[in-house]
Amino acid sequence: MSWFLGSRYKPQTPEDFSSILNESMNQNDTKDSDSAKNVNATVGFNAEAFIRAAEAVKKIEQSPHAKELLEITKLQEITKQHEAANLVKDMEVRIEQAKAEGKRIEGEERRKILAEEARIKKDNSQYQDQLTRKRYQDQLAAQQKSNEEIMKQQEASIAKQEALRKSTMEYQAELQRKNDEQKMQAKYIAKAKVERENKDLMLEKISLKAAEHRTTVMESIKTTGAIIGTGMTSLLQDWDKILAAAGGLSLVALGVYAAKGSTGITARYIEARLGKPSLVRETSRFSALDIIRNPIKTVKKLREKSGDALSGVVLSPKLEEKLRDIAIATKNTKHNYGMFRNILMYGPPGTGKTMFAKKLAQHSGMDYAILTGGDLTPLGRDGVTAIHKVFDWSSTSRKGLLLFIDEADAFLRKRSSEHISEDLRAMLNAFLYRTGEQSNKFMLVLASNTPEQFDWAVNDRLDEMVQFELPGLQERERLIRLYFEKFVLKPATEGHKRLKVDQFDYSALCSKMASMTEGMSGRELSKLGVAWQAAAYASADGVLTEQMVMEKCNDAVKQHKQKVQWQSEQERQESKSMEV
Repeated sequence: MSWFLGSRYKPQTPEDFSSILNESMNQNDTKDSDSAKNVNATVGFNAEAFIRAAEAVKKIEQSPHAKELLEITKLQEITKQHEAANLVKDMEVRIEQAKAEGKRIEGEERRKILAEEARIKKDNSQYQDQLTRKRYQDQLAAQQKSNEEIMKQQEASIAKQEALRKSTMEYQAELQRKNDEQKMQAKYIAKAKVERENKDLMLEKISLKAAEHRTTVMESIKTTGAIIGTGMTSLLQDWDKILAAAGGLSLVALGVYAAKGSTGITARYIEARLGKPSLVRETSRFSALDIIRNPIKTVKKLREKSGDALSGVVLSPKLEEKLRDIAIATKNTKHNYGMFRNILMYGPPGTGKTMFAKKLAQHSGMDYAILTGGDLTPLGRDGVTAIHKVFDWSSTSRKGLLLFIDEADAFLRKRSSEHISEDLRAMLNAFLYRTGEQSNKFMLVLASNTPEQFDWAVNDRLDEMVQFELPGLQERERLIRLYFEKFVLKPATEGHKRLKVDQFDYSALCSKMASMTEGMSGRELSKLGVAWQAAAYASADGVLTEQMVMEKCNDAVKQHKQKVQWQSEQERQESKSMEV
């Protein structure tokens, strides 16, 4: 404090005075820290500092700025109190936040506990459900085993009865056969004996009958000649009779020719309106005769509703999209009485061309008729007439007709080809004449495996060309699943059929077979499904096992490879013959 009082610096404001006072106190505390430690160690407090503080207070009271200094000190104290209050409030806020955080954590823990309890309950319910299903499956297996045992016993009993009945029938048939042989032998012996005894009488009888017949014929000839001669003589002598006979003969001839022509016209009209051309192999259109023969079937056809054009047809997504557009356009064309478009569907056999044609006709509300080009080739000169009959019959359909010609390349070949005959050329010209313009009566759909053989004029009649390719991996898997359900699973669930399915993962098996059957068509896969069903029916217990399914699949793959080899050899031979 003495240093502070002796300083040449004179404070001008209370703030300067306060700062200088604090600085001096800090300096004194620093300088006297060593001595103060000794005093504090003995007395317990710093006496010199206390004296200097008292002197500083006394000087402050004598200073003219004592009041301002006191106000500043009060303000500082108030500020410190506010800061302390703010700290307390901040601490309270933090405490509240901590409480809220604790509640949040507690809620999360509670939610976790509830979720865990729900999961445990769900697991328990699933486990109970699994146990229930397993018990049910065990019961079904036991029931199935019991039914199989009963069926085996019944089959064994029936087999015994059938064997006994068969042996009895064979014994009766053998006795009947021996008896018939004895009767026939005795009959022939007696007949031969009688013929030997009556040989002379029979020869005499035959000669008398021949002489009598000869005499009768000669008398008839004489009498007929006399009558005709007399009539001709009287006719030639009378000109009125000659003119009347000539007129009568003319009228008779005119009546015969008129009746013949009217009969032909009537027959053609009836055939076009009521009958069905012989070239048409299959049709949904029914005639009056069909109504009389099958009235129930006719009523069912009338009640049939148009379905999806691609239902039951498995194709690639791009092809399905294109065919769906064709089906929609055809249906709208039929409803609006527009002109139908002609379509060519080409590709390997068994890829769904005929099936789609039927579905398209049903979807559009039209009738369909199927014929094949191979049936026209043997007709020769009658082929032109048959073609005109088909188109005349097609034009009489009230609902519109979808005319599907399979193997169309058989008679629509290029006219410049050396292998086409005059009859086929005439058939082609007749076909081109009947399809020269668009029609609102019938829609023409051609199918061919080799469309490059078509005559250019035939290609000019086509409005849309659709390529059907062999099914890919995904399409084969869909087809195999479809045919497995159709030919195996569905019959197995029906109680009146003798077919059962062994326990195996058929879904994985279908995927495996899809990768094995590369290059096979949809028709070949459908035959594979029929083979599975036949294998189950041919087995002793009627159960289709996984091994049986794979055996049939391997056989189908081998047969397909053999067919491909034969086809390649045939094509090679044809190419060599063409070169020669």
